[in-house]
Amino acid sequence: MSRQNGISVEDMMSLEVMGDSKLIAGFKGIRNTISRVNIMADPDIMDWVQEGEFLLTTAYFLEKDNVEAQKKLIKECYDKHLAGIGIKVSPYLDSLSEEVLHLANELNFPLIDIHQSIPLSDIMMDVFKEIFNKQASLLERIEKVHEQFMAVMLEGNGVKEVTQVIHDNIKNPVILCLNFSNQVHKKLGETNEKLKAEFLNDVKEFYDPNDGRSKLKKLDEDKVIIDGKFVDRMIMPIVLKDNVYGHIFTWSTNSPLGGFDLSIIESASTTIALAVLQELTVKEVEIRYRSEFFEDLISVDPKRKKKALERAHFFNLNPNSYYIIEVMSFKLKFEDENDDKYLFEYLQDYVNTMVAIIEDIMRYLNLNGIVATKLNGVQVLLSFEDESRIVDRLNNFNNRVMETLDEKFNNMNVKIGVGRTYKGLDNVNKSFSDAVKTIRTGKAIIDKKMITFDELGIFKILCQDFLTEELEDFYNTTLKPLVDYDDKKSTELVKTLEAYFEHNGNLTRMSENLYTHYNTILYRINRINEITGMSLDNPNDRLNLEIALKIRELLM
Repeated sequence: MSRQNGISVEDMMSLEVMGDSKLIAGFKGIRNTISRVNIMADPDIMDWVQEGEFLLTTAYFLEKDNVEAQKKLIKECYDKHLAGIGIKVSPYLDSLSEEVLHLANELNFPLIDIHQSIPLSDIMMDVFKEIFNKQASLLERIEKVHEQFMAVMLEGNGVKEVTQVIHDNIKNPVILCLNFSNQVHKKLGETNEKLKAEFLNDVKEFYDPNDGRSKLKKLDEDKVIIDGKFVDRMIMPIVLKDNVYGHIFTWSTNSPLGGFDLSIIESASTTIALAVLQELTVKEVEIRYRSEFFEDLISVDPKRKKKALERAHFFNLNPNSYYIIEVMSFKLKFEDENDDKYLFEYLQDYVNTMVAIIEDIMRYLNLNGIVATKLNGVQVLLSFEDESRIVDRLNNFNNRVMETLDEKFNNMNVKIGVGRTYKGLDNVNKSFSDAVKTIRTGKAIIDKKMITFDELGIFKILCQDFLTEELEDFYNTTLKPLVDYDDKKSTELVKTLEAYFEHNGNLTRMSENLYTHYNTILYRINRINEITGMSLDNPNDRLNLEIALKIRELLM
């Protein structure tokens, strides 16, 4: 009922036309909103009533001698979310039964005893007139608030001031979350720290990845417990180009949330969506400009690289500082990984948000650099004035990035490849090459989300592009016969060979680990020697087979 525009039962009782009428039950529902009035002149009236109506009738239509029928009517009206009932009790009854009054009180459903001298049509006419006047006044107030929103935006004060305007008009706590830019604006009024924490925790729970409501593109209304009491909550999404970019939250802790409040946050949502569009447009231009600079900086074309070095001062990049490049790869966890529609949605929904998050973390940690984008990834160029504490600062940055992305984008697989540190801006292409090799190779050999180039070990050598043909030839002449034999005979000789190196040739430990008899392990070792034409007793052969296993991981 709070959603309806109209007047309250209390407002109706104060009208002159109500005369000596009295509220006789359901006193706690006195603030129910009356959106229209109906007269019960038909026993099937319940088929025609609408939410928010106030029903007028006489005790004659109440089946005056049937208390159960009267109680049934009260319950049906309550279930239909009517605002209340006005009944001419006299002269048909001396009074309503205590059972009926008790039920109305229990349901907080207002019952008004209409004085017998008042025509029901007069009540209907005056209530409709009052509703119309209030609607006209409401529209005028909404228009003024909309003008306030427009003035705020035209003066360039931003969405923070829009949040203040919402709070000033609905007189309840307001929190605006803009997910794409990682912004939160709070206008909670004079509330204590405990209550503020409850509001923020309520917002956090709404964004629980397992909930899913944060993706809804329409108003969400429900009741939540704040300060130990159930209160109404409205959540209005900020929707632009069919994507949700944030939400406006408000709670009825100070006053009920009605039609006026809904109109206010609807208008605010539209205003904020326009501001988001403007900010996104600017952000996309900035990202594109940085990305073009980054592409020139790592280019093998001397002219493009020279042009980038000449523009470096625009990005506050010192030519003689130490630089590291990180490549971040993101992959949506969807069923059809070849569906271009999902890739498009990824670009639309996530890239700008991720860039904003990474830039916020860089500012917080006082790290200098730029963030660029390309296809389904983000590249981060980090600058350090000296070598001291580079490792610690880098680890701190990456840990924060991973924690934040895991929290906000649990529907994504994130991988970060970290290149080596190089002195001089003209050497960043080397760090980029390291980072690309790390993320490409690391996906196959290391089950970690963040991998540094130094963690690749021997793969630092094996992952060189110019070695691809040599590696394939080496694999084909060493391990491939064994792989082919396993495929043909359904044996586990490759698995046995992997266990051999894992346990340093200890056949007893291999037997325990593979749950296989010692003699079977011994037999498999002999077969490996025969099929590969090598001997695990020979140090060179052992080395070749171990390297071949690693090459296999790269080629798979």
